[in-house]
Amino acid sequence: MRIRTAGVVATVALAIAAAGCGSGGDEPDASGSTPPNADGGKLVIWADDKRSAALKPFADKFGQENGVTVEVQAISKDQQTTFVTASQQGSGPDVMVGAHDWIGNLVQNGAIDPVQLTEAQKAGFNQGALKAVTFNGQVYAVPYATENLALIRNTELAPEAPKTVEDLVTTGKRLQAENKASEILCLQVGQNGDSYHIYPFYTSAGGTLFGTNATGDYDPKQLGVGTPESIAAFEKIAKLGEKGDGALKRSITPENSIATFTGKKCAFLVAGPWAITDAKTANIKYDISPVPGFAGAKEPTPFLGVQAFYVAAKGKNKALAQEFVTNYLTTPELAVALYQAEPRPPALTAAFDQVKSSDPDLAKFLEAGANAVPLPAIPEMAAIWDPFGKAESAIVGGADVTQTITAAGKTISEQIK
Repeated sequence: MRIRTAGVVATVALAIAAAGCGSGGDEPDASGSTPPNADGGKLVIWADDKRSAALKPFADKFGQENGVTVEVQAISKDQQTTFVTASQQGSGPDVMVGAHDWIGNLVQNGAIDPVQLTEAQKAGFNQGALKAVTFNGQVYAVPYATENLALIRNTELAPEAPKTVEDLVTTGKRLQAENKASEILCLQVGQNGDSYHIYPFYTSAGGTLFGTNATGDYDPKQLGVGTPESIAAFEKIAKLGEKGDGALKRSITPENSIATFTGKKCAFLVAGPWAITDAKTANIKYDISPVPGFAGAKEPTPFLGVQAFYVAAKGKNKALAQEFVTNYLTTPELAVALYQAEPRPPALTAAFDQVKSSDPDLAKFLEAGANAVPLPAIPEMAAIWDPFGKAESAIVGGADVTQTITAAGKTISEQIK
């Protein structure tokens, strides 16, 4: 995850013509279910560009074994909106690949069905990932990768990981004074803010987005934005802003945060696994550690994000879709291929065990996310992103904290009602 933005949709079809006969649908598979006899059918899968390429050989294999045609289409931008719109129009796919926090919106729009995983299959996943794709007591997607934020640091500039935010600021200011760095911290803010990236600091300072109910699920009736606790949290964040220490700046954006780090203009970057490829390409000597919290405050809590496969409720071949996501996506081979396409910790334990020895960064990201909480998948979360992010940006720029957060809380509350 970098930031949630809307964009133009570009679709590239990768048609895979299946050959050969299927199993006939009369023999149970490894999960105990009977594969659908769908000779002559077609399965349509939507994913982004990288995952489409990784999926192709496995979709081909699935097509050959089941006597069907599988078509993988790459949706480059704005996947969730495109999927919901196409689903309502009857022109959507059978399987959709996307983030777990879509679930509430997709269920609300009748766009997805629960997936039919056996108890043995469920036990094979990272349980945090499985919890993230569970909504109203039902599993609505098959998770395949996890992601969370960490502190990535240039070890030539900062050999030791900072224990607190204050330690980080002290080191960053020293590097500035020595003309070894121009920025204290690369944490993307921009003109619209970024709720996802500021969240660990916000939680360390005592802020919440939603309270939880007796079962531990997020409760939209308990809005945390606009409360005294959220105001106090942003008072701490404000001290890091442009009128304070200068560690947080609106000039650090989603477009330049990683490049500023790989350009050796700052020693510290708050980002996820997606930033590592750029760091390696730039030959940065780096290490990964948890995002630090404020001194004497709470332990920071990053969001846990999960990438997952959904079965479309209005797909033309739902039986095939269920077969694909429950019995092909639960194999280590496909999970490892998806990891190789974009290195994020596999949600399937067997796949993670296969790749961890060759990628020590995976364990470090897991450690950094040891206390991560699933990104809220409730529909009301959609009301948080824009007001919260813009409030963050304004406060980083020097706006009055109490007025700004109170107004953001009111806006969010009105949208939720």
